[in-house]
Amino acid sequence: MFRSLTTVVCGVLLTAAAGAYVLHSSWHQPLQLQSEGAVLTIEPGESLHQILQGLAQQDWITGVRWVSLVARGLGVDKQIKAGEFAVEPQMALSDLLMRLAKGEVLQYSVTFPEGITLPEALVLLHGHPKLAKTPPAGLASSLREMSAYDDQNERSGVNLIANSAEGWFLPETWSFTAGDHDVDILTRAHDAMQALLAELWEQRDLNTPLNTPYEALILASIVEKETGVPSERQQIAGVFLRRLLKGMRLQTDPTVIYGLGDRYDGNLRRAHLRDKTNPYNTYVISGLPPTPIALPGEAALRAVFLPDRSDALYFVAKGDGTHAFSHSLAEHEEAVRRYQLSRRSDYQSSPRTPSSLEH
Repeated sequence: MFRSLTTVVCGVLLTAAAGAYVLHSSWHQPLQLQSEGAVLTIEPGESLHQILQGLAQQDWITGVRWVSLVARGLGVDKQIKAGEFAVEPQMALSDLLMRLAKGEVLQYSVTFPEGITLPEALVLLHGHPKLAKTPPAGLASSLREMSAYDDQNERSGVNLIANSAEGWFLPETWSFTAGDHDVDILTRAHDAMQALLAELWEQRDLNTPLNTPYEALILASIVEKETGVPSERQQIAGVFLRRLLKGMRLQTDPTVIYGLGDRYDGNLRRAHLRDKTNPYNTYVISGLPPTPIALPGEAALRAVFLPDRSDALYFVAKGDGTHAFSHSLAEHEEAVRRYQLSRRSDYQSSPRTPSSLEH
């Protein structure tokens, strides 16, 4: 009888050990999929059983029943998150399921380069296949809510055009997950721009000619479009701020080009600079244009709040991507003759259209 009991006990232990081995090997089995990996999409409400059945149908795993037992024992079956998940070749099934439980969804990103316009940013958003597009009416409503029109701007005399949201989105690389909406990215970029602008405004020089944070945003967008050379941003910001203090017109080509919109064909003509119907024509209007003309980056914004302290009032593109700065009109006219009237064969400017400020 003792031998029989021993035999039974040994049998039970062997069976338990065998079961434990099956459970362990099933839970930690490597996924059998193509060498380049894959993306696993979990739909909202999809159960663990459905997920495992789908993996088995693709011949990625075996032993669905055993895996389910372990998952329920660990409580993983109640923690599965929806979304897209990266699956690496030979990845352990246990690692994949824990990734699903932790919600380690696949991340995508879209980058807003400094100096692009809001319409260009929307093209980037809508060109990404993993971002959901908001219907036009809903998008327009969201942009109106994020526009700069408020009592402060109204009191300061800023003449906003159609509650423009131009400029109000910080150029950065923004991460998101599949199914996020374009407005989600815009809201984050808008909030970041507001926070940065508010921080810089609190630290401003009280002698600045800028009356509101929005005016600083407008000027920063012009600085952004005028140069792609980081070391010049403070110099250009200084020129524009001194001209504003002296009541001089800004006379900057990028604002004119922005106001022309689709009418601009790459050739800025004298007639464009004399056009009094263009509200962005800083050759004929005094002060700042009505709205920003691009999305300024953090460096351009900081330049507006910390400009150089020289007395330069003019600048002209030299043809190598940089600018020559002048303190007097006579110096400026000489620089124009040197760099603009006798252009080098490999002439280039930054940005694309050179700007020469004239009295």
